[in-house]
Amino acid sequence: MRFDGRVALITGAASGIGRGCVERFLADGARVAALDVDAEAGRQMVAELAGKGEIAFEECDVGVKTAVDRAVAAVLARFGAIDVLVNNAGITRAGDFLAMREEDFDLVIQTNLKSVFLFGQAVGRHMVERGKGGAIVNMSSTSVIMTMPNIAPYAASKGGISSLTRAMALHFAPHNIRVNAVGPGTIVTKMTQSRTLKDPAQVRRILSRTPLGRFGQPSDVASVVAFLASDDAGYVTGQTLYVDGGRAGLNYTVPVPE
Repeated sequence: MRFDGRVALITGAASGIGRGCVERFLADGARVAALDVDAEAGRQMVAELAGKGEIAFEECDVGVKTAVDRAVAAVLARFGAIDVLVNNAGITRAGDFLAMREEDFDLVIQTNLKSVFLFGQAVGRHMVERGKGGAIVNMSSTSVIMTMPNIAPYAASKGGISSLTRAMALHFAPHNIRVNAVGPGTIVTKMTQSRTLKDPAQVRRILSRTPLGRFGQPSDVASVVAFLASDDAGYVTGQTLYVDGGRAGLNYTVPVPE
């Protein structure tokens, strides 16, 4: 119960990696504030996890400052403090670079990157004023170091997150607030199932670049997020840890079983 009594705020919490983080932090004894723009999915998740621990849901458009400030205030009113922030919310828009619409680029940057800045300020300010330290974990991606030409906005947002993570880590270090990032590879979520995993050829291509020979699960990422947020990582800050089945270190392909 490494987070017994502590409060964790998780964005993009209603599905995928976010929900995996919610379940992991509850299992580790945390009191969880789950935030998502999808109110119906968020409330359904809370109902499904009833009895697993203390959890509250707040609807929030993470890229809008007024919504962020309102949600953080509501969490503090409910729980009294925030010990851990997990900036997980994210979207993608795919398409030819020259045909990419400005509004799609802006939406990805606002949701993925600006949200980290907004929550980093709002929650970080609380952590500094409270004076008891804390931990922030941002969701980056392997797209920081390897990417595809049709997801330029997503790659830009995730590269920004890793750089912002380092800047935040340096700023907050004197306050004993650690800031790290996790860079998942291909994880089985609704987003990947509706796009990537529908194409057998694409599945094979991804596995040929994944030495462990399987796709990741939300729980694989959540366990690393929990580690970075815990006292076990008390001397780790400013890092991006890749959870990708070995893909980042591979410069060739591996055999894929028929």
